[in-house]
Amino acid sequence: MARRVHQPLENQEFDFILSLAPGPVLAYFIGTWPKALDACRAMDALVGELAEEYGTRLTTVRTDMTRCPEPVRRYGVTGAPTVVLVKDGEAVASQAGPMTREEFREFLDSHL
Repeated sequence: MARRVHQPLENQEFDFILSLAPGPVLAYFIGTWPKALDACRAMDALVGELAEEYGTRLTTVRTDMTRCPEPVRRYGVTGAPTVVLVKDGEAVASQAGPMTREEFREFLDSHL
């Protein structure tokens, strides 16, 4: 996982990262249960690469759904992996399930 991807350990840390972000935030929710783990691992490298590519235009936060349940409830996340694009604290777009690089870029470009 690239160093541009923050990994909060609790709800308050997630909120703190969002409060400091200078612009949009990509919240990437992962699951650690067996059925979600493989799909999340497959997306990890892609999330890291795109975090580097988009640089300062986007803050990326990788969040374990079981460790940070409050953002999961707040943004209506029901499965993993899920990405939620947050602007000014509000979810403006979300996508559940694994994505290809092209699908992910299209998601980001159409909502940034």
